[in-house]
Amino acid sequence: MGERRKQNASRGEHKKISDGAKEQAGQWGRAWEVDWFSLGGVIFLLMFAPFIVYYFVMSCDQYQCALTGPVLDLYTGKTQLSDIWSKTPLITWKAVYIYAAWVSLQVFLYLLLPDICHKFIPGYVGGVQEGARTPAGILNKYQINGLQAWIITHILWFANAYYFHWFSPTIIIDNWIPLLWCTNLLGYSVSTFAMIKAYWFPTNVKDCKFTGNFLYDYMMGIEFNPRIGKWFDFKLFFNGRPGIVGWTLINLSYAAKQQELYGQITNSMILVNILQAIYVVDFFWNEAWYLKTIDICHDHFGWYLGWGDCVWLPFLYTLQGLYLVYNPVQLPTTTAVGVLLLGLIGYYIFRMTNHQKDLFRRTNGNCVIWGKKPKYIECSYTSADGKRHYSKLMTSGFWGVARHFNYTGDLMGSLSYCLACGFDHLLPYFYLIYMTILLVHRCIRDEHRCSSKYGKDWKLYIDAVPYRLLPGVF
Repeated sequence: MGERRKQNASRGEHKKISDGAKEQAGQWGRAWEVDWFSLGGVIFLLMFAPFIVYYFVMSCDQYQCALTGPVLDLYTGKTQLSDIWSKTPLITWKAVYIYAAWVSLQVFLYLLLPDICHKFIPGYVGGVQEGARTPAGILNKYQINGLQAWIITHILWFANAYYFHWFSPTIIIDNWIPLLWCTNLLGYSVSTFAMIKAYWFPTNVKDCKFTGNFLYDYMMGIEFNPRIGKWFDFKLFFNGRPGIVGWTLINLSYAAKQQELYGQITNSMILVNILQAIYVVDFFWNEAWYLKTIDICHDHFGWYLGWGDCVWLPFLYTLQGLYLVYNPVQLPTTTAVGVLLLGLIGYYIFRMTNHQKDLFRRTNGNCVIWGKKPKYIECSYTSADGKRHYSKLMTSGFWGVARHFNYTGDLMGSLSYCLACGFDHLLPYFYLIYMTILLVHRCIRDEHRCSSKYGKDWKLYIDAVPYRLLPGVF
Protein backbone atom coordinates (compact mmCIF):
# COMPACT_ATOMS: atom_id res chain seq x y z
CA MET A 1 0.00 0.00 0.00
CA GLY A 2 2.98 2.32 0.60
CA GLU A 3 3.94 2.00 -3.06
CA ARG A 4 0.34 2.67 -4.05
CA ARG A 5 0.29 5.88 -1.97
CA LYS A 6 3.58 6.97 -3.50
CA GLN A 7 2.16 6.51 -6.98
CA ASN A 8 -0.99 8.38 -6.02
CA ALA A 9 1.18 11.21 -4.75
CA SER A 10 3.13 11.15 -8.00
CA ARG A 11 -0.12 11.39 -9.93
CA GLY A 12 -1.13 14.37 -7.79
CA GLU A 13 2.20 16.03 -8.43
CA HIS A 14 1.89 15.28 -12.13
CA LYS A 15 -1.58 16.81 -12.19
CA LYS A 16 -0.23 20.06 -10.75
CA ILE A 17 2.57 20.14 -13.28
CA SER A 18 0.19 19.27 -16.09
CA ASP A 19 -2.35 21.88 -15.06
CA GLY A 20 0.40 24.46 -15.21
CA ALA A 21 1.38 23.23 -18.64
CA LYS A 22 -2.26 23.46 -19.70
CA GLU A 23 -2.37 27.09 -18.66
CA GLN A 24 0.74 27.78 -20.75
CA ALA A 25 0.22 25.60 -23.79
CA GLY A 26 -3.36 24.32 -23.74
CA GLN A 27 -4.58 20.76 -23.86
CA TRP A 28 -2.30 18.27 -25.58
CA GLY A 29 -3.36 14.66 -25.98
CA ARG A 30 -6.76 13.27 -25.05
CA ALA A 31 -9.25 15.09 -22.85
CA TRP A 32 -8.39 16.09 -19.29
CA GLU A 33 -11.98 16.71 -18.33
CA VAL A 34 -14.98 14.69 -19.49
CA ASP A 35 -18.13 16.45 -20.68
CA TRP A 36 -21.51 14.74 -20.79
CA PHE A 37 -21.41 14.30 -24.57
CA SER A 38 -18.07 12.48 -24.44
CA LEU A 39 -19.24 10.31 -21.55
CA GLY A 40 -22.41 9.44 -23.47
CA GLY A 41 -20.33 8.37 -26.45
CA VAL A 42 -18.11 6.24 -24.24
CA ILE A 43 -21.08 4.49 -22.61
CA PHE A 44 -22.69 3.90 -26.02
CA LEU A 45 -19.56 2.30 -27.47
CA LEU A 46 -18.87 0.16 -24.41
CA MET A 47 -22.44 -1.13 -24.50
CA PHE A 48 -23.07 -1.52 -28.22
CA ALA A 49 -19.76 -1.93 -30.09
CA PRO A 50 -19.42 -5.64 -29.09
CA PHE A 51 -23.06 -6.19 -30.06
CA ILE A 52 -22.50 -4.49 -33.45
CA VAL A 53 -19.63 -6.86 -34.26
CA TYR A 54 -21.70 -9.88 -33.22
CA TYR A 55 -24.71 -8.66 -35.20
CA PHE A 56 -22.76 -8.30 -38.45
CA VAL A 57 -21.08 -11.69 -38.16
CA MET A 58 -24.33 -13.38 -37.10
CA SER A 59 -26.21 -11.76 -40.00
CA CYS A 60 -23.82 -13.37 -42.46
CA ASP A 61 -23.84 -16.71 -40.67
CA GLN A 62 -27.64 -16.96 -40.40
CA TYR A 63 -29.08 -14.48 -42.95
CA GLN A 64 -26.68 -14.43 -45.93
CA CYS A 65 -25.39 -11.02 -44.77
CA ALA A 66 -28.82 -9.35 -44.90
CA LEU A 67 -28.60 -6.80 -42.08
CA THR A 68 -32.37 -6.33 -41.91
CA GLY A 69 -33.06 -10.08 -41.80
CA PRO A 70 -32.77 -10.61 -38.03
CA VAL A 71 -34.73 -7.42 -37.24
CA LEU A 72 -37.58 -8.30 -39.61
CA ASP A 73 -37.80 -11.88 -38.31
CA LEU A 74 -37.91 -10.62 -34.73
CA TYR A 75 -40.49 -7.96 -35.58
CA THR A 76 -42.80 -10.37 -37.41
CA GLY A 77 -42.40 -13.08 -34.79
CA LYS A 78 -40.76 -15.58 -37.15
CA THR A 79 -37.91 -16.01 -34.68
CA GLN A 80 -36.94 -15.17 -31.12
CA LEU A 81 -33.69 -13.87 -29.69
CA SER A 82 -33.20 -17.26 -28.06
CA ASP A 83 -33.47 -18.92 -31.49
CA ILE A 84 -30.77 -16.66 -32.95
CA TRP A 85 -28.52 -17.26 -29.97
CA SER A 86 -29.06 -21.03 -30.05
CA LYS A 87 -27.82 -21.09 -33.67
CA THR A 88 -24.69 -19.11 -32.75
CA PRO A 89 -21.57 -21.27 -32.32
CA LEU A 90 -20.03 -20.92 -28.88
CA ILE A 91 -16.36 -20.78 -27.98
CA THR A 92 -14.52 -24.05 -28.58
CA TRP A 93 -11.22 -25.40 -27.39
CA LYS A 94 -10.12 -25.64 -31.01
CA ALA A 95 -10.68 -21.90 -31.46
CA VAL A 96 -8.83 -21.20 -28.19
CA TYR A 97 -5.83 -23.25 -29.38
CA ILE A 98 -5.85 -21.55 -32.79
CA TYR A 99 -6.00 -18.05 -31.35
CA ALA A 100 -3.47 -18.74 -28.59
CA ALA A 101 -1.05 -20.12 -31.18
CA TRP A 102 -1.66 -17.09 -33.41
CA VAL A 103 -1.03 -14.48 -30.72
CA SER A 104 1.98 -16.41 -29.41
CA LEU A 105 3.49 -16.49 -32.90
CA GLN A 106 3.06 -12.74 -33.29
CA VAL A 107 4.57 -12.05 -29.85
CA PHE A 108 7.54 -14.26 -30.79
CA LEU A 109 8.03 -12.49 -34.14
CA TYR A 110 7.70 -9.09 -32.47
CA LEU A 111 9.97 -9.59 -29.46
CA LEU A 112 12.48 -12.28 -30.34
CA LEU A 113 13.31 -11.76 -34.03
CA PRO A 114 15.07 -8.40 -34.53
CA ASP A 115 14.48 -6.97 -37.98
CA ILE A 116 16.89 -7.87 -40.78
CA CYS A 117 14.72 -6.70 -43.69
CA HIS A 118 16.12 -3.16 -43.49
CA LYS A 119 19.60 -4.57 -44.14
CA PHE A 120 18.82 -5.89 -47.63
CA ILE A 121 15.53 -4.28 -48.84
CA PRO A 122 16.33 -0.88 -50.45
CA GLY A 123 14.30 2.00 -49.07
CA TYR A 124 12.80 0.10 -46.16
CA VAL A 125 13.26 1.57 -42.67
CA GLY A 126 13.23 -1.02 -39.91
CA GLY A 127 15.12 -2.02 -36.80
CA VAL A 128 15.31 0.25 -33.76
CA GLN A 129 13.60 3.58 -34.44
CA GLU A 130 12.72 6.61 -32.37
CA GLY A 131 9.12 7.72 -31.91
CA ALA A 132 7.66 11.20 -31.55
CA ARG A 133 8.13 13.20 -28.38
CA THR A 134 5.46 12.42 -25.78
CA PRO A 135 3.60 15.17 -23.87
CA ALA A 136 6.05 14.58 -21.00
CA GLY A 137 8.97 15.20 -23.35
CA ILE A 138 10.07 11.54 -23.64
CA LEU A 139 11.39 9.95 -26.85
CA ASN A 140 10.67 6.21 -26.88
CA LYS A 141 12.53 3.70 -29.00
CA TYR A 142 10.69 0.94 -30.91
CA GLN A 143 11.55 -2.35 -32.56
CA ILE A 144 10.24 -1.97 -36.10
CA ASN A 145 9.90 -5.47 -37.57
CA GLY A 146 6.28 -5.63 -38.73
CA LEU A 147 7.10 -6.21 -42.40
CA GLN A 148 9.35 -9.10 -41.41
CA ALA A 149 6.60 -10.57 -39.22
CA TRP A 150 4.09 -10.24 -42.07
CA ILE A 151 6.44 -11.92 -44.58
CA ILE A 152 7.31 -14.83 -42.27
CA THR A 153 3.65 -15.35 -41.33
CA HIS A 154 2.56 -15.52 -44.97
CA ILE A 155 5.44 -17.77 -45.98
CA LEU A 156 4.27 -20.19 -43.28
CA TRP A 157 0.66 -19.85 -44.47
CA PHE A 158 1.44 -20.66 -48.11
CA ALA A 159 3.93 -23.39 -47.13
CA ASN A 160 1.14 -25.06 -45.20
CA ALA A 161 -1.44 -24.59 -47.97
CA TYR A 162 0.74 -26.03 -50.73
CA TYR A 163 3.18 -28.36 -48.97
CA PHE A 164 2.72 -29.28 -45.28
CA HIS A 165 -1.12 -29.39 -45.08
CA TRP A 166 -1.15 -29.06 -41.29
CA PHE A 167 -4.52 -27.32 -41.44
CA SER A 168 -7.07 -26.26 -44.04
CA PRO A 169 -6.72 -22.75 -45.55
CA THR A 170 -10.38 -22.27 -44.55
CA ILE A 171 -9.51 -22.75 -40.87
CA ILE A 172 -10.18 -19.09 -40.01
CA ILE A 173 -13.66 -18.77 -41.49
CA ASP A 174 -14.56 -22.30 -40.36
CA ASN A 175 -14.00 -21.13 -36.77
CA TRP A 176 -14.99 -17.51 -37.29
CA ILE A 177 -17.60 -17.05 -34.56
CA PRO A 178 -15.75 -19.14 -31.92
CA LEU A 179 -12.71 -16.98 -32.73
CA LEU A 180 -14.86 -13.91 -32.10
CA TRP A 181 -15.27 -14.95 -28.47
CA CYS A 182 -11.52 -15.59 -28.19
CA THR A 183 -10.66 -12.13 -29.51
CA ASN A 184 -13.12 -10.58 -27.05
CA LEU A 185 -11.44 -12.39 -24.18
CA LEU A 186 -8.06 -11.01 -25.18
CA GLY A 187 -9.42 -7.51 -25.91
CA TYR A 188 -11.09 -7.15 -22.53
CA SER A 189 -8.17 -8.77 -20.70
CA VAL A 190 -5.61 -6.43 -22.28
CA SER A 191 -7.77 -3.36 -21.66
CA THR A 192 -8.37 -4.28 -18.03
CA PHE A 193 -4.69 -5.05 -17.47
CA ALA A 194 -3.74 -1.67 -18.98
CA MET A 195 -6.12 0.04 -16.55
CA ILE A 196 -4.68 -1.81 -13.53
CA LYS A 197 -1.14 -1.20 -14.72
CA ALA A 198 -1.75 2.54 -15.00
CA TYR A 199 -2.74 2.67 -11.33
CA TRP A 200 -0.18 0.30 -9.83
CA PHE A 201 2.92 0.25 -12.03
CA PRO A 202 2.78 2.74 -14.92
CA THR A 203 5.67 2.86 -17.35
CA ASN A 204 5.89 6.63 -16.99
CA VAL A 205 3.81 8.52 -14.43
CA LYS A 206 4.18 11.85 -16.22
CA ASP A 207 2.54 10.47 -19.35
CA CYS A 208 -0.58 9.26 -17.53
CA LYS A 209 -3.91 11.10 -17.61
CA PHE A 210 -6.54 10.52 -14.92
CA THR A 211 -9.86 12.24 -15.53
CA GLY A 212 -11.51 10.83 -12.43
CA ASN A 213 -14.18 9.15 -14.58
CA PHE A 214 -13.68 5.40 -14.50
CA LEU A 215 -15.58 4.60 -17.72
CA TYR A 216 -13.81 7.29 -19.73
CA ASP A 217 -10.39 6.29 -18.41
CA TYR A 218 -11.12 2.60 -19.09
CA MET A 219 -12.13 3.25 -22.66
CA MET A 220 -9.72 6.01 -23.73
CA GLY A 221 -6.81 4.84 -21.60
CA ILE A 222 -4.65 6.34 -18.88
CA GLU A 223 -1.11 5.41 -19.88
CA PHE A 224 0.32 6.97 -23.00
CA ASN A 225 2.88 4.26 -23.75
CA PRO A 226 2.32 1.21 -21.52
CA ARG A 227 5.21 -1.22 -21.84
CA ILE A 228 6.43 -4.49 -20.37
CA GLY A 229 10.19 -4.59 -20.29
CA LYS A 230 12.18 -2.49 -22.69
CA TRP A 231 10.56 -3.40 -25.99
CA PHE A 232 7.02 -4.75 -25.60
CA ASP A 233 5.02 -1.63 -26.40
CA PHE A 234 1.27 -2.22 -26.09
CA LYS A 235 0.25 0.39 -28.66
CA LEU A 236 2.66 -0.69 -31.39
CA PHE A 237 1.99 -4.40 -30.90
CA PHE A 238 -1.79 -4.34 -30.71
CA ASN A 239 -2.22 -1.63 -33.37
CA GLY A 240 -0.31 -3.71 -35.92
CA ARG A 241 -0.08 -7.27 -34.66
CA PRO A 242 -2.03 -9.54 -34.44
CA GLY A 243 -4.92 -7.72 -36.15
CA ILE A 244 -3.35 -6.21 -39.26
CA VAL A 245 -0.99 -9.14 -39.92
CA GLY A 246 -4.08 -11.32 -39.69
CA TRP A 247 -6.13 -9.11 -42.05
CA THR A 248 -4.65 -10.57 -45.23
CA LEU A 249 -4.75 -14.13 -43.85
CA ILE A 250 -8.45 -13.69 -43.08
CA ASN A 251 -9.06 -12.58 -46.67
CA LEU A 252 -7.07 -15.55 -48.00
CA SER A 253 -9.21 -17.86 -45.86
CA TYR A 254 -12.34 -16.25 -47.34
CA ALA A 255 -10.99 -16.84 -50.86
CA ALA A 256 -10.20 -20.48 -50.02
CA LYS A 257 -13.76 -20.92 -48.72
CA GLN A 258 -15.20 -19.44 -51.89
CA GLN A 259 -13.11 -21.90 -53.91
CA GLU A 260 -14.34 -24.76 -51.72
CA LEU A 261 -18.03 -23.78 -51.97
CA TYR A 262 -18.31 -22.69 -55.59
CA GLY A 263 -15.31 -24.19 -57.36
CA GLN A 264 -13.87 -20.77 -58.26
CA ILE A 265 -12.68 -17.48 -56.81
CA THR A 266 -14.57 -14.49 -58.21
CA ASN A 267 -12.83 -11.41 -59.55
CA SER A 268 -14.45 -9.34 -56.79
CA MET A 269 -12.81 -11.53 -54.13
CA ILE A 270 -9.49 -11.18 -55.95
CA LEU A 271 -9.92 -7.39 -56.04
CA VAL A 272 -10.66 -7.21 -52.31
CA ASN A 273 -7.65 -9.39 -51.53
CA ILE A 274 -5.32 -7.32 -53.74
CA LEU A 275 -6.49 -3.84 -52.70
CA GLN A 276 -6.56 -4.60 -48.98
CA ALA A 277 -3.20 -6.42 -49.19
CA ILE A 278 -1.70 -3.25 -50.70
CA TYR A 279 -2.98 -1.29 -47.71
CA VAL A 280 -1.62 -3.85 -45.22
CA VAL A 281 1.83 -4.13 -46.82
CA ASP A 282 1.98 -0.34 -47.05
CA PHE A 283 1.24 -0.13 -43.32
CA PHE A 284 4.17 -2.39 -42.44
CA TRP A 285 6.50 -0.88 -45.04
CA ASN A 286 5.88 2.47 -43.37
CA GLU A 287 5.70 1.21 -39.78
CA ALA A 288 8.48 3.58 -38.73
CA TRP A 289 6.48 6.47 -40.20
CA TYR A 290 3.42 5.19 -38.28
CA LEU A 291 5.24 6.12 -35.05
CA LYS A 292 4.50 9.76 -35.92
CA THR A 293 0.74 9.33 -36.49
CA ILE A 294 -2.15 10.24 -34.21
CA ASP A 295 -2.54 6.64 -32.93
CA ILE A 296 0.94 6.63 -31.42
CA CYS A 297 1.44 10.36 -30.86
CA HIS A 298 -1.84 11.22 -29.11
CA ASP A 299 -4.01 8.23 -28.19
CA HIS A 300 -3.61 6.65 -24.78
CA PHE A 301 -3.95 2.88 -24.53
CA GLY A 302 -7.31 1.72 -23.24
CA TRP A 303 -10.32 -0.29 -24.38
CA TYR A 304 -10.62 1.87 -27.50
CA LEU A 305 -7.31 0.52 -28.82
CA GLY A 306 -7.00 -2.74 -26.85
CA TRP A 307 -10.43 -4.20 -27.64
CA GLY A 308 -10.72 -2.32 -30.91
CA ASP A 309 -7.53 -3.77 -32.37
CA CYS A 310 -8.30 -7.29 -31.17
CA VAL A 311 -11.98 -7.45 -32.18
CA TRP A 312 -13.30 -4.51 -34.20
CA LEU A 313 -10.45 -4.40 -36.70
CA PRO A 314 -10.21 -8.07 -37.78
CA PHE A 315 -13.97 -8.65 -37.83
CA LEU A 316 -15.32 -5.44 -39.36
CA TYR A 317 -12.43 -4.40 -41.61
CA THR A 318 -12.77 -7.71 -43.45
CA LEU A 319 -16.53 -7.57 -44.04
CA GLN A 320 -16.21 -7.36 -47.84
CA GLY A 321 -14.46 -10.72 -48.07
CA LEU A 322 -16.93 -12.30 -45.63
CA TYR A 323 -19.84 -10.97 -47.66
CA LEU A 324 -18.41 -12.43 -50.87
CA VAL A 325 -18.23 -15.88 -49.29
CA TYR A 326 -22.00 -15.85 -48.80
CA ASN A 327 -22.82 -13.72 -51.87
CA PRO A 328 -20.24 -14.32 -54.63
CA VAL A 329 -20.07 -11.46 -57.17
CA GLN A 330 -18.48 -11.74 -60.61
CA LEU A 331 -18.02 -8.19 -61.88
CA PRO A 332 -18.03 -7.20 -65.58
CA THR A 333 -14.48 -6.64 -66.74
CA THR A 334 -14.91 -2.88 -67.20
CA THR A 335 -16.41 -2.54 -63.72
CA ALA A 336 -13.60 -4.57 -62.18
CA VAL A 337 -10.99 -2.40 -63.93
CA GLY A 338 -12.76 0.75 -62.74
CA VAL A 339 -12.84 -0.48 -59.14
CA LEU A 340 -9.16 -1.39 -59.34
CA LEU A 341 -8.23 2.04 -60.72
CA LEU A 342 -10.24 3.82 -58.03
CA GLY A 343 -8.45 1.81 -55.34
CA LEU A 344 -5.02 2.41 -56.87
CA ILE A 345 -5.60 6.16 -57.34
CA GLY A 346 -6.85 6.41 -53.76
CA TYR A 347 -3.78 4.54 -52.56
CA TYR A 348 -1.50 6.82 -54.61
CA ILE A 349 -3.03 9.95 -53.05
CA PHE A 350 -2.86 8.40 -49.57
CA ARG A 351 0.76 7.34 -49.94
CA MET A 352 2.11 10.40 -51.75
CA THR A 353 0.43 12.76 -49.28
CA ASN A 354 2.08 10.95 -46.38
CA HIS A 355 5.36 10.73 -48.29
CA GLN A 356 5.41 14.50 -48.80
CA LYS A 357 4.93 15.10 -45.08
CA ASP A 358 7.60 12.55 -44.19
CA LEU A 359 10.07 14.06 -46.68
CA PHE A 360 9.34 17.53 -45.33
CA ARG A 361 9.95 16.40 -41.74
CA ARG A 362 13.12 14.45 -42.51
CA THR A 363 14.70 17.35 -44.39
CA ASN A 364 13.30 20.07 -42.12
CA GLY A 365 11.73 21.67 -45.18
CA ASN A 366 14.89 21.56 -47.31
CA CYS A 367 13.34 19.55 -50.14
CA VAL A 368 11.30 19.90 -53.33
CA ILE A 369 7.53 19.28 -53.43
CA TRP A 370 5.89 19.37 -56.85
CA GLY A 371 8.99 21.00 -58.30
CA LYS A 372 9.15 23.83 -55.76
CA LYS A 373 10.60 24.54 -52.36
CA PRO A 374 7.74 23.86 -49.90
CA LYS A 375 5.90 26.60 -48.06
CA TYR A 376 5.19 26.24 -44.35
CA ILE A 377 4.03 27.90 -41.15
CA GLU A 378 6.56 28.21 -38.31
CA CYS A 379 5.08 27.14 -34.96
CA SER A 380 6.11 26.28 -31.41
CA TYR A 381 4.73 24.35 -28.44
CA THR A 382 5.55 23.57 -24.82
CA SER A 383 5.79 20.00 -23.45
CA ALA A 384 4.78 19.02 -19.90
CA ASP A 385 8.38 19.39 -18.72
CA GLY A 386 8.22 23.10 -19.57
CA LYS A 387 10.57 22.92 -22.55
CA ARG A 388 9.87 24.92 -25.68
CA HIS A 389 9.93 23.05 -29.00
CA TYR A 390 9.66 24.27 -32.57
CA SER A 391 7.98 22.73 -35.60
CA LYS A 392 6.82 23.49 -39.14
CA LEU A 393 3.42 22.89 -40.75
CA MET A 394 3.63 22.40 -44.53
CA THR A 395 1.22 24.24 -46.83
CA SER A 396 2.54 22.89 -50.15
CA GLY A 397 1.79 19.87 -52.34
CA PHE A 398 -1.17 17.75 -51.29
CA TRP A 399 -1.00 19.45 -47.88
CA GLY A 400 -1.86 22.71 -49.59
CA VAL A 401 -4.94 21.11 -51.19
CA ALA A 402 -6.51 20.05 -47.88
CA ARG A 403 -5.32 19.66 -44.31
CA HIS A 404 -6.01 15.89 -44.29
CA PHE A 405 -5.83 14.94 -47.96
CA ASN A 406 -4.28 11.60 -47.01
CA TYR A 407 -7.66 10.73 -45.47
CA THR A 408 -9.33 11.59 -48.78
CA GLY A 409 -7.17 8.99 -50.51
CA ASP A 410 -7.92 6.53 -47.73
CA LEU A 411 -11.66 7.00 -48.25
CA MET A 412 -11.30 6.44 -52.00
CA GLY A 413 -9.64 3.12 -51.24
CA SER A 414 -12.39 2.25 -48.77
CA LEU A 415 -15.02 2.98 -51.42
CA SER A 416 -13.27 0.66 -53.90
CA TYR A 417 -13.42 -2.28 -51.45
CA CYS A 418 -17.16 -1.76 -51.09
CA LEU A 419 -17.90 -1.27 -54.80
CA ALA A 420 -16.28 -4.63 -55.51
CA CYS A 421 -19.24 -6.23 -53.72
CA GLY A 422 -21.97 -4.71 -55.90
CA PHE A 423 -25.12 -3.04 -54.59
CA ASP A 424 -27.38 -5.86 -53.39
CA HIS A 425 -26.68 -5.42 -49.66
CA LEU A 426 -25.75 -2.63 -47.28
CA LEU A 427 -23.36 -4.71 -45.17
CA PRO A 428 -20.22 -4.30 -47.35
CA TYR A 429 -20.68 -0.53 -47.25
CA PHE A 430 -20.52 -0.37 -43.48
CA TYR A 431 -16.74 -0.07 -43.78
CA LEU A 432 -17.03 3.10 -45.90
CA ILE A 433 -19.63 4.60 -43.55
CA TYR A 434 -17.51 3.75 -40.52
CA MET A 435 -14.28 5.06 -42.06
CA THR A 436 -15.97 8.31 -43.06
CA ILE A 437 -17.22 8.87 -39.51
CA LEU A 438 -13.86 7.78 -38.04
CA LEU A 439 -11.72 9.99 -40.27
CA VAL A 440 -13.96 13.05 -40.01
CA HIS A 441 -13.97 12.63 -36.24
CA ARG A 442 -10.20 12.14 -36.34
CA CYS A 443 -9.84 15.35 -38.33
CA ILE A 444 -11.76 17.22 -35.66
CA ARG A 445 -9.88 15.53 -32.77
CA ASP A 446 -6.52 16.14 -34.40
CA GLU A 447 -7.26 19.77 -35.13
CA HIS A 448 -8.54 20.37 -31.61
CA ARG A 449 -5.25 19.01 -30.25
CA CYS A 450 -3.21 21.01 -32.73
CA SER A 451 -5.12 24.17 -31.88
CA SER A 452 -4.41 23.61 -28.17
CA LYS A 453 -0.82 22.62 -28.85
CA TYR A 454 0.18 25.36 -31.32
CA GLY A 455 -2.21 28.17 -30.35
CA LYS A 456 -2.22 31.18 -32.66
CA ASP A 457 0.21 29.45 -35.05
CA TRP A 458 -2.51 26.91 -35.83
CA LYS A 459 -4.89 29.73 -36.81
CA LEU A 460 -2.34 30.92 -39.35
CA TYR A 461 -2.15 27.38 -40.74
CA ILE A 462 -5.91 26.95 -41.25
CA ASP A 463 -6.05 30.38 -42.88
CA ALA A 464 -3.46 29.12 -45.38
CA VAL A 465 -5.19 25.73 -45.90
CA PRO A 466 -8.92 26.32 -45.28
CA TYR A 467 -10.36 22.87 -46.15
CA ARG A 468 -10.05 19.56 -44.30
CA LEU A 469 -10.84 16.83 -46.85
CA LEU A 470 -12.46 18.15 -50.04
CA PRO A 471 -11.43 21.55 -51.45
CA GLY A 472 -14.43 23.84 -51.71
CA VAL A 473 -16.66 21.43 -49.75
CA PHE A 474 -15.26 20.40 -46.36
